[in-house]
Amino acid sequence: MKFFHLSDLHIGLRLYNRDLKEDQTFVFDQIIRAAGQEQPDAVVIAGDVYDKAIPSAEAVSLFDRFLSGLHQAIPQGEIMVISGNHDSGPRVNLYRGVLQRQHIHMIGLPPQAPEEMIQQVTLADKFGPVHFYLLPFVRPSMVSAVVGGSEESSLSYDEALHRLIQREAIDQNARNVLVSHQFYLPPGGDAASVARMDSETVTVGNIDAVSGDFLELFDYAALGHIHKPMSVGDSRFRYCGTPLACSVSEAGQEKTVLVVELEEKGSCRIRSLPLVPLRQVRILTGTQEAVLEQACNDYVSVVLTDPIDFDVFDVQDRLRAAFPNLLEVRRNALPGADYRAAVPAAGPMDPFDLCSAFLGGVDDGEAALLREVINAAREVTP
Repeated sequence: MKFFHLSDLHIGLRLYNRDLKEDQTFVFDQIIRAAGQEQPDAVVIAGDVYDKAIPSAEAVSLFDRFLSGLHQAIPQGEIMVISGNHDSGPRVNLYRGVLQRQHIHMIGLPPQAPEEMIQQVTLADKFGPVHFYLLPFVRPSMVSAVVGGSEESSLSYDEALHRLIQREAIDQNARNVLVSHQFYLPPGGDAASVARMDSETVTVGNIDAVSGDFLELFDYAALGHIHKPMSVGDSRFRYCGTPLACSVSEAGQEKTVLVVELEEKGSCRIRSLPLVPLRQVRILTGTQEAVLEQACNDYVSVVLTDPIDFDVFDVQDRLRAAFPNLLEVRRNALPGADYRAAVPAAGPMDPFDLCSAFLGGVDDGEAALLREVINAAREVTP
C-alpha cells in the first residue's frame, strides 16, 4: 500500500501581503505530476487545507483545481482530506456523501454523537486491509457529548483525544493509519522544546499539547499542524510540514511530499519527494551594498548591518529595485540609548507574557483568566 502524506496547504495565505496563489499553483502542479508518476493508492491531506475558516472564492477554486488534478492523475486512487484548526469543519464536511463515491473523502468534523465513531476508509492490497482513521482537528468542546466532560469539569485536549481513541476497536492484527491534525508530543515530551514556525497558531501555555503514546496503536501516523517536518518519537509518526514556506522562519527548509509504503504488518518504508518552489524565501544579512549585490526574484527579508543610518526612502527604493518580492527590511540596532532595562524580555513575546508585562502585578487567578481569554480568542480567530 503506497500513499502520499501532505498537510497544511494553507491555500489563500498571504506572505507579508504577497499573494501566493501563483507559488501554490506551481507546487501543487509538481505534486500532481508526482502522483501521476508514482501512482499511489491514496493521497492523504492532514488538515489546514485553507488559511482561513471562510476562504476566498480564489482559494476554493485553487483547491478544486488541485483535487481535480489529483483525481485525474490517480483515477482509481483514494483522496482523503481532514480539516485543521484553520479550516471550517462544517464547510469541509459539505457534500461528503457525494464526494466519497468519487473516491474523495472530505472529513470536516470529529464524532458528534455517542453512536458515531472516527471515520474510517479501508483499502486492501495483497497483504490484507489497511484502515485509515480520519480524525479532523479536535477541540475538547467539540466532542464533550461523545467522550464526557461538562462546563464545570472541562476536558483537556490530551484527555479528549485519549478518550476518542479509546472508544475505537482498533484491530492490532491489521495495518492501521491515523490521519490527525493536532499538536502531538512524544510521551513525556516538553512542548517548549518543539521549534514552532511563525506561521503556526500557538496556544498560551501549549494547552493543546497531546501525548502521542497512543500513536503506537498505528502502523503510521500522518500528522498535520506543525509546519516543520519532524517525527513524534518514532519515524513512523510524522509531521510532513508545509509544501511551501508560509513564513520567513521557514527560510531554507526543504519542502517535500512523504511517500509511505506499507507492506506486511510491521513493514513501513518512508521516502521524501522534494518540492521546488517558484520563489525561495530567503533572509539576507549584511551591509546595504553587500545585500544589493545579491539581487534576485525570491521572497527576501533583509537585515542591514551598516554601522550608520541611511535615508530610509532611498534605502527602500534601492532594495525594491533589486528585490521585486521584498518582504521586509530590518536593521541591527544602531548605537544610541539603551532601552533594554525597559523591555521585559528579549525577542518576540507571546500574547500572555506581553499582556502580563503591560498589566503588571498579575496574581494567579488573574493569570488563569488571562490565559483563558487569549486561548478563546485564538480558537475563534485562526
